[in-house]
Amino acid sequence: MTGTPQDNPNPNSQPSNEIGNVEELVQLLRRKEGTWVDWGQACATLQKSGYNSQKLFEETGFEPIQQNLVIVASQVYTSLVTGGASEGVRSHFQQKGSDILYEFRILTQPQRLEAAEFSLSQKIDADEAKDLTKAIKDLSRVSNLPEGFTRHPGDAIAYQCWKAARQHSDLQQRSRLIAKGLRFAHSSQAREQIEKLLTDFSVVSSRPAPRLPVYRLESDEDLPRILPVVGEFPLTVEDLKAVPITDESEPFRMVKFSGSGVWIPLPGWQVITKAEDPVVIIGKSDTLPSPLPGKIEPVLVVIDRSQRNWEADRYFLIEQNNQLELQWFEEYPELSLFGQLILIMRPKKVFDESQLGNLLQFED
Repeated sequence: MTGTPQDNPNPNSQPSNEIGNVEELVQLLRRKEGTWVDWGQACATLQKSGYNSQKLFEETGFEPIQQNLVIVASQVYTSLVTGGASEGVRSHFQQKGSDILYEFRILTQPQRLEAAEFSLSQKIDADEAKDLTKAIKDLSRVSNLPEGFTRHPGDAIAYQCWKAARQHSDLQQRSRLIAKGLRFAHSSQAREQIEKLLTDFSVVSSRPAPRLPVYRLESDEDLPRILPVVGEFPLTVEDLKAVPITDESEPFRMVKFSGSGVWIPLPGWQVITKAEDPVVIIGKSDTLPSPLPGKIEPVLVVIDRSQRNWEADRYFLIEQNNQLELQWFEEYPELSLFGQLILIMRPKKVFDESQLGNLLQFED
C-alpha cells in the first residue's frame, strides 16, 4: 500500500490536520479517500481513540501490518514537512512512497531530509531505501571518514559497497558491488576510490560480527510472577492497604504499580545473577543490530552497566544522536560505552492464545 487510488477526488490536496469524528475517519479508510498520509493519520487517531488494530481491520479492510506502515510513514512525512523538505519531495511522497518513508523511521530529521531528496532523485525502491538507511546509520557512527568519502547519502552507499567489495574474492560479487557503488557515488573522490578496485584485487579480511546472545522462554517455570510483599506477621489492615496495586503487562509480565518504579521478572540464569549492575530495555526483534528472524515481537535487552571496557566479541550500548542504541565495534571505538549487552530474551511462544483462558480441570 504505497500509493493513492486513481479515483482520488483531489490528489493534490494537503493532508488535513483537523481530526474528524470517528465515523468520518472510518469511512475515509473504508473508501480509501484522500492520500495515504491521510490514511496514516486516520489510523493513528482511531487507535488513540480506542480502536485496536484487529477491530480497525475488520471495519476498514486495512490489515494491521498496513496500519503500522502508514502510521509510521505518515509521521516520517510530517517530519519532512516540518523540516523544510522541498515542494518536489512533499508532492511526490504525499502521493506514493509510504514503504520508502517507513524505512527512514530510524533516521534523524536531517538524515531523513537528505535520504528523501536522494531517493527521489535516484528513483530507488523500498529495498534500496532499506539499504540506504543502513548505510547512512553505519556511516554516522564513523568518527573519521575514509579517504574520499563524504556523509552524503550517495557516498554512504558507495562506502558500504567499497568496503564490502574489498572483502570479496569472488569476482562476480566484487563486480556487482563496484557497479552499485559507482551508480550511487556522489563525490568524485568517492568514485575514484571505488574505481581503484577495478585494478586492485587484494582482499581485506574482516572480522565477522558476533552472534547476538538470544534466548527464548520455553516453560512456565522460566517466567515467574512478581507479587508485592506486605510484610511479616503480625500485620494490620493498614499494612495491607499500604501495599500498592500491581499491574502485569504481557508478554513478559512486566509489573507497574502506583508508586515510582517498575520491575520485571527474569529467570535466575547465571548470566543474570553474575551481572553487577543489570538494567532492562524493551526493544523490538527487528530493530536489533542484526534483526532476528521470524515475526516481529518485543524483546528484553539486558545491559550490564558495570561492563564498560571494550571487547571485540561483545555488543555495547552507546549514545547516537541523543539516543541509546546497541552497536558492535570491530576496533576500539572513540565513543563512550554505557554498558555491555549480556542477554536478549524473547517471549515464550504461545501456539493458541485463544485457549489460554480455558482451564482444564482433572479429578484424581
